[in-house]
Amino acid sequence: MSEKTKGQEMLEMLSYKKKNVFEEASPEEIAAIYDYARGYMEYLDNSKTEREATEAAIALLQAQGYTEYRLGESLSVGDKRYFNNRGKSIVVLKIGSRDIEKEGIRILASHVDSPRIDVKQNPLYEDSGMAFLKTHYYGGVKKYQWTAIPLALHGVMVKADGEVVKVTVGEDAGDPVFYINDLLPHLAQRQSQEPLGTAISGESLNIVVGGLPYADKEVSDKIKLTVLSLLNEKYGVTEADFLSAELSLVPAFSARDIGFDRALIGSYGHDDRVCAYTSLTALLHSPNTEHTVMLVLADKEEIGSVGVTGMQSDLLTDIIDLVSAELSKNPILVRASSKCISADVSAAFDPNFPDVYEKRNSAMLSSGACMSKFTGARGKSSTSDASAEFVGYVRRLFDENGVIWQTAELGKVDAGGGGTVAMYIANHNIDTVDLGVPVISMHAPFEVVSKADVYSAYKAFCAFLK
Repeated sequence: MSEKTKGQEMLEMLSYKKKNVFEEASPEEIAAIYDYARGYMEYLDNSKTEREATEAAIALLQAQGYTEYRLGESLSVGDKRYFNNRGKSIVVLKIGSRDIEKEGIRILASHVDSPRIDVKQNPLYEDSGMAFLKTHYYGGVKKYQWTAIPLALHGVMVKADGEVVKVTVGEDAGDPVFYINDLLPHLAQRQSQEPLGTAISGESLNIVVGGLPYADKEVSDKIKLTVLSLLNEKYGVTEADFLSAELSLVPAFSARDIGFDRALIGSYGHDDRVCAYTSLTALLHSPNTEHTVMLVLADKEEIGSVGVTGMQSDLLTDIIDLVSAELSKNPILVRASSKCISADVSAAFDPNFPDVYEKRNSAMLSSGACMSKFTGARGKSSTSDASAEFVGYVRRLFDENGVIWQTAELGKVDAGGGGTVAMYIANHNIDTVDLGVPVISMHAPFEVVSKADVYSAYKAFCAFLK
């Protein structure tokens, strides 16, 4: 083989090229990638709503010695605590020995809500031999993707006396599932001419929940009554209890390997539970006792991070203030010294739809966790746009710890875009950058990620906490 020319050597030394994690990994590392994915897939199947994801996180935390924290309780170096925010989000603390005024808090923030179909507050009705629930979709969905697939019902109903009743139907092998009707192609000539965004209306996403008339000729709405009687028998609820309920329809299928080589994972909810799981396990596996660490698994990101469980609430700064007070530190200086990775997914380049991507600056599947210096739409609206200095700091961390990573934008400049929780954290004078896993078919009922990228994100978060 001929020696490289000077120009070839210069090109190799000076140019940048993305790497493929699988190609760079040893056989032992590939085995670790596949092994880690099994735990993640199990987590996915147990975490289809933000409530379930919070419960699953608490179980993992308690197994590692973390105990519940209530606002105002004392904190000291060495404490491992978690704050359960109304059962739908969580803040985890590990108090380190270093001065948080000088070194700040290392924050990992992701979200555990995903696009879904929510049940309305007065939902149950009967029409033409079927009983239905009226719904209101949650987050950015392509509505046609949610028709004609099996759905499971998850959530809680709060009875008049305050009792909270958990509802999960459609996950066990013997359970019934639920369904949104679609129009048969024989009668869909007009529908087929509609744009994808309007062919299925939000008000037509009605869930089929029954078809058996109640055995009493003297009552009306017999099928509705059958549904109510079954709900009352199993859960002790009445129709009025829908008024104080949070019920959601999610896909009734589990995480599966994709492809002959099983290199990919198909599942509902990769956005953003893939970053929630990788950041949570990075914290649990981190031996570092010097830096103070905060992990946030937030709710409501898909609808703007609003409400008491979203990142726009004051909870983050409240807890930073409380930690600072317990350690006799100034919270203003603590925030100014802190660093955050907003752990959220990005769009993976899809060769089937190349027109909406700018390939040089798109995330490639299996090329590692992807950093987005900025997100937002078009003119970088609704983003924090991390500084070059902070990106350089994170870059050095990853390079020093053997993390294969890449940069990413969410499509072409004028093609669309999206946001994360990063700007809400950066608003508190905390350096923040987005980093996550590239996803194919983001926000679909069944999304796809690479096992290599999942493991790369885990390694990246471990390096950040190291």
